[in-house]
Amino acid sequence: MISNQILQNTIEGLQSITRVDICVMDTEGKTLASTMNNAEEYESAVLAFVESPADSQLIQGYQFFKVFDEHQLEYVILAKGDSDDVYMIGKIASFQIQNLLVAYKERYDKDNFIKNLLLDNLLLVDIYNRAKKLHIDTDVRRVVFIIETKNEKDVNALEIVRSLFSTKTKDFITAVDEKNIILVKELKANEAYEDMEKTAKTVLDMLNTEAMTKVHVAYGTIVNEIKDVSRSYKEAKMALDVGKIFYGNRNVVAYSNLGIGRLIYQLPMPLCKMFIKEIFDGKSPDDFDEETLVTINKFFENSLNVSETSRQLYIHRNTLVYRLDKLQKSTNLDLRVFEDAITFKIALMVVKYMKYMESQDY
Repeated sequence: MISNQILQNTIEGLQSITRVDICVMDTEGKTLASTMNNAEEYESAVLAFVESPADSQLIQGYQFFKVFDEHQLEYVILAKGDSDDVYMIGKIASFQIQNLLVAYKERYDKDNFIKNLLLDNLLLVDIYNRAKKLHIDTDVRRVVFIIETKNEKDVNALEIVRSLFSTKTKDFITAVDEKNIILVKELKANEAYEDMEKTAKTVLDMLNTEAMTKVHVAYGTIVNEIKDVSRSYKEAKMALDVGKIFYGNRNVVAYSNLGIGRLIYQLPMPLCKMFIKEIFDGKSPDDFDEETLVTINKFFENSLNVSETSRQLYIHRNTLVYRLDKLQKSTNLDLRVFEDAITFKIALMVVKYMKYMESQDY
């Protein structure tokens, strides 16, 4: 359960303080972490010690200690030296690793609980019973963030997020799939969505700088009870998808700020196809040439202002009017009329949504 790197860091820290070499072996005599060079020479001695009833023993100038995990022998500790001081240091090392086992088991249990909570795998009664056993508050404000990394299984990004929130022991950082890191953040009474935006941007900046990776961050709405955490997670997932489809220029997306994209995302595909067929008469915006698409997008960017659009496109006003007239003939929609412009804008968004959903099927 404890990684070899954590074990190595622990005994190196003890060795730097005490100047006593320490080695951690498994029950088969294999070295897991060590500050000495000849640990493999004691493999047979470790195997004999494992079979003995003693919890500690002095063998060939080394102090041997057993570390148990709920009465199951997990590790054997070797401390170099036969003095009482070395014995005490060996006991301290054993105690430290014993505590690491307990801490990691508790972290694993909490991590497992949070994953099942996010995925709606728990009955309501189980949520409250397990939360009580794990000493997790059930009635505090929380919000779920999803951090999508560019690379699958980005361990570096996961560790950076953990280090960023490591001092806040009531926050949970986990992963439920290959690319997404989940942060379940506990909030203070005065924290609002403006603070969530700041948190998201902090994570974004930290990962861009430290992990040198591009990420997207999405978050759901604030919930007041632990049973609603899964809802905030689903909202964050939707925000991530909607952001990819309609707001590609945003790296941070909030569920509470999705606008019309949220509505379109929940439309059934047959209805979308029917709507597009009605608006474009079986055609698609993909059939428009590049010039027409640039004109349309720029016209929307400038809030249907003909003069400003023509200025930014470096074309004469009459040229823009000609293009809009040509578009009106092919679609029966005049973008200079607000209602037609809204219809056309929604149709473009629906087409984006349909393309995204089709790409997810492959």
